[in-house]
Amino acid sequence: MNQHWLDVHEHNGIGMKFIIAKKLEMTQRFRADGTVVPVTLLQVTPCVVTQIKTSDSDGYEAVQLGCGEIRQKLVAKPQQGHMKISGKLSRELSEFRVESAADFKIGDTVEVAQFNPGEFVHVTATSKGCGFQGVVKRHGFKGGPASHGHKDNLRMPGSIGSGGIERVFKGMRMAGRMGTDRVTVKNLEIIDVDTKNGVLAIKGAVPGARGASVLVSGGFDKRQSWN
Repeated sequence: MNQHWLDVHEHNGIGMKFIIAKKLEMTQRFRADGTVVPVTLLQVTPCVVTQIKTSDSDGYEAVQLGCGEIRQKLVAKPQQGHMKISGKLSRELSEFRVESAADFKIGDTVEVAQFNPGEFVHVTATSKGCGFQGVVKRHGFKGGPASHGHKDNLRMPGSIGSGGIERVFKGMRMAGRMGTDRVTVKNLEIIDVDTKNGVLAIKGAVPGARGASVLVSGGFDKRQSWN
């Protein structure tokens, strides 16, 4: 089972909305004025509240959702006991921090119908993995000159430190693993909500590969300013 957490807040008195979805594909939708909009389709199945955390018992306010189905023999007994209260074994558990968890109770169902077209949401997912990459692709370095006297130096990083200090500073941009990072994209507009098929169409690109788990939170009537 995968377990993630997302810090969400309440702005301008608007109730917080959140759900777990699965990325399907990118396509396009047409607005009423005829303009075309690139969208990412997210498959949303009803999620169940598996745990409530409060400031008194846990030190912070949060709601844990469970999504997907899984066979009982694939779940460890401690997790079976944890999800037994909600009455459903979930493949994935994700925690959403909220201002107040008093409005929720264990066993509640959260569906895609809570979202409306025109609202803005924040999405969180794990970006695509690119493996081990050099500095040109990973950091956008220009590379070395391709003229005479620079054999095999076209995509080299160059010097990584001075001679006097004789060490490499922490945080130096070098070659290494690229991708598979936890990425949050904020203020994406909801273009369409298909409650019959459980599909959410969000404007723009969403991090992650097809089939990746995506955390959607927000439901703001306008863009939110975040520091």
